[in-house]
Amino acid sequence: MAVLTSKRIMAVGVSIVLVLLFFFLGRKSVHTELVIEASPRQIWEVLMNKEEYEKWNRVLIPIKGEIEQGNKLTYKLVQPDGNSIDIGMKATKLIPLKLLNQRGGFPGVFTYDHRYILEPVGNNTKVTIHEDFKGIAVLFWDMGWVQQAYTDLNTSLRQHIIQ
Repeated sequence: MAVLTSKRIMAVGVSIVLVLLFFFLGRKSVHTELVIEASPRQIWEVLMNKEEYEKWNRVLIPIKGEIEQGNKLTYKLVQPDGNSIDIGMKATKLIPLKLLNQRGGFPGVFTYDHRYILEPVGNNTKVTIHEDFKGIAVLFWDMGWVQQAYTDLNTSLRQHIIQ
């Protein structure tokens, strides 16, 4: 009986270690920067105007909710194959002309922390798109396309603004 109990304790211990290991290994990020020939105000106005997103943003398109701090929003995430899924985010931090931070997901399983960061560079603005992904599911998700999608997203933002 004692051997059976110690085997169960060992199995539970190993399971906990594996879950924790997967949790802490399940971390990936994407990051892209681009200097756009526009003021932070011009770029901020585009980021805050969700009705215009489909004109320049082919990846994350807001479909429900208002982009205001504390609000929950639903976005359509469009994958390279054209398939899309609806994802929820919460606008966790907005610093006008500087930062739009939105988060979502299921803690421990799959979370995302998406940021647009605006930094003045002379008369221009460096736009950084950065997103951190965490959780066990990250280990099993092929996110290779996301880096290129965000690089393209920054480029299309630039083209939309300077047209």
